[in-house]
Amino acid sequence: MTFEELKAKDSITVVALESSCDETACAVLRDGRVLSSVISSQIAIHKEYGGVVPEIASRNHVLNVEPVVKEALDKAGITAADADCFAVTYGAGLLGALLVGVSYMKGLSFALDKPLIKVNHIRGHVAANYLADPDLKPPYIGLIVSGGHTAVVRVDEYTSFTYLGGTMDDAVGEAFDKVARVLSLPYPGGPEIERAAKGGARTVYIPVPKTENPYDFSFSGIKTSVINYVHTAEQRGEDINKADVAFSFQSAVAEMLVKAAVRAAKEYDLKDVALAGGVGANGEIRKTLTEACEKRVLRAHFPTKETCTDNAAMIAMEAYLQIRYGDGSALAEDTLDAKASLSFGTH
Repeated sequence: MTFEELKAKDSITVVALESSCDETACAVLRDGRVLSSVISSQIAIHKEYGGVVPEIASRNHVLNVEPVVKEALDKAGITAADADCFAVTYGAGLLGALLVGVSYMKGLSFALDKPLIKVNHIRGHVAANYLADPDLKPPYIGLIVSGGHTAVVRVDEYTSFTYLGGTMDDAVGEAFDKVARVLSLPYPGGPEIERAAKGGARTVYIPVPKTENPYDFSFSGIKTSVINYVHTAEQRGEDINKADVAFSFQSAVAEMLVKAAVRAAKEYDLKDVALAGGVGANGEIRKTLTEACEKRVLRAHFPTKETCTDNAAMIAMEAYLQIRYGDGSALAEDTLDAKASLSFGTH
């Protein structure tokens, strides 16, 4: 089937696979509606190492991919042969982990003679918003906050982004993990920081660096200021209030992210701001964005917390958008390979 033939179909069923980090996920989507979504997480495995170990992640993807795909198909009530096309995350992420998903879906596509849509993981995170709010339409501002990426983008069309700015050092998710580590909180850091911050107050000064581009971020300094605060207290034999440190850090990060997104909406005269990425599950960031948008008569959009983190439903949705509104450039060739890094503008 050619891309043009696929695009012309009245109804399209997509089977998508996501394996960019430590979740093996498969979802079935029909015309923008999720029929099934299955996720096998490796958090418990990597927790004892304090972070994701790439080789261990890859091995577990190999073990999990077949049963996860079968479960997703069974829950959707279809077979692989019933799919109109397949989709797979081919970047960005851990190379070995990505290769498992790419190899599996290339094999399935070839065996069943079905088109394969290649999906940029970060664009998938943005597409998760359409699962929660089908009425959301471009143009709008996207605030992408994840373990490996942080950026402000203008979503011009369903398949076209303009990059406005992003992190110049650590991604926001990395900063959460590193601050959690210095506070002796377990992995993953994001949820643990949020839990620790409950009941805390903003008593710790966290300097927010200024950047030349108002849409750029620097989390290295914020992370270092927390580390220095904790180490100084330890050297003096003083106890620290973990709740206050976690709350102060989380609040500073939320304000910095939201300020940039809201500024972009005003500059480009757009009324909608959509959060995307795993860190988007953070309650303080969601609350700060909601309040800032209400104050400025903007509309804040959020994926469900379940679809903020890595999942295949968002990959299926991005593939569906590429079929309905794209030019065929997302159609994978036989030479498709995994890519550890991809730009935001790449399909």
